[in-house]
Amino acid sequence: MAGSPMETTASCDITFAMLADPEAAREVCFGKEGVLAGIGRGRGYIDMSTVDDETSRVIAASVAKAGGRFLEAPVSGTKKPAEDGSLIILAAGDHSLYEEATPAFEKMGKKTAYLGDVGQGARTKLIINMIMCGMLTAFCEGLALGRKSGIDCHQLLEILASGSIANPMFAGKGPMLLKGEFPTSFPLKHMQKDLRLAIKLGDEVGQPLPCAATNNETFKRARSAGYADEDVSAVFKVIT
Repeated sequence: MAGSPMETTASCDITFAMLADPEAAREVCFGKEGVLAGIGRGRGYIDMSTVDDETSRVIAASVAKAGGRFLEAPVSGTKKPAEDGSLIILAAGDHSLYEEATPAFEKMGKKTAYLGDVGQGARTKLIINMIMCGMLTAFCEGLALGRKSGIDCHQLLEILASGSIANPMFAGKGPMLLKGEFPTSFPLKHMQKDLRLAIKLGDEVGQPLPCAATNNETFKRARSAGYADEDVSAVFKVIT
């Protein structure tokens, strides 16, 4: 077993990493015994972390300069899809490395998309999570309103499941929300990080994101309330 990222990249044809945030991704790459100290001679480094596109490009350029190949491959999906091998993988970067890694991706996910240049995978993942967060926040507000209006929320979930806005997230999270149970599948603090990065991307390209900005404040409030390590659905606690 390797004792550091340097030892791993020096001994493996392809190294996969999945880390919590941009800071962790940079530390694993640029640290004293990091990825760069071991990569080279065409070996591949695949970072499956959810980070901003700038972090991906900086890591990609450094890996290439050291003689290696880089692919970003953030995933859409949480704990259960990871266990089931049904993630969605959003790859971008060195195409030859993508082709070599495809058999591994097929074990991890149900769909793999190659999106072109480094940065496009990161951007796509942030947009997906921004949309998911908006859906979850609206869902929590709807259930909270239903409760306070005297509506049978279990029946409300059945109605939602039969209509045009039915989706796996509502079906999975709804019953747990009504029970007040929040088993961690995707930590709330990571969703708030992704919202922050999505809003930063909006600033960079000149796209107003008023809904995302409002949702981010709600998630920041949930973090401050002590729910950072609970499931993303624990935002319900500050909405009710």
